[in-house]
Amino acid sequence: LYLSLEEVFHGCTKKMKISRRVMNEDGHTSSIRDKILTIDVKRGWRPGTKITFPQEGDQGPNNIPADIVFIVKDKPHPRFRREGANLHHMAKLPLGRALTGSTISIHTLDEKVLHIPITDIVRPGYRKIVPGEGMPMVVAPCDKGDIIIEFDIEFPKSLNHEKKEFIRKALLL
Repeated sequence: LYLSLEEVFHGCTKKMKISRRVMNEDGHTSSIRDKILTIDVKRGWRPGTKITFPQEGDQGPNNIPADIVFIVKDKPHPRFRREGANLHHMAKLPLGRALTGSTISIHTLDEKVLHIPITDIVRPGYRKIVPGEGMPMVVAPCDKGDIIIEFDIEFPKSLNHEKKEFIRKALLL
């Protein structure tokens, strides 16, 4: 059962259509019939969560229908990668702003826009944590994980001689 991060963040209802073999009234023959199963997705469900519908599988003359089991998986998301209740976000940052500071804007899953000031020098491996803006916790949906901002520093493609000299002088502290 592939779910978007938004569906898991807010919770939702999913209807899943299954086709299964059902015994006819004569007790000897069977036919294929469709059935709709309803899944109430809870806020914060994690990948690997199993939803079981007992005995909803194929019927046969001498067997008990099997259970139908759905396993939750995350759909890829354009802005976030989920790790538990935390959301990882990769922000592109030009080299000049990585050295001098910037403000990062992030659109959250609940449609807020966060403006996060970055005042530190952004080095390789630097991460900025925004507490309480991640995914809801399964056991306590009012509590949330964090957003963890990681940085992809964009270097200039070329510099003329004057700019190189200016940078060289500025960085020779």
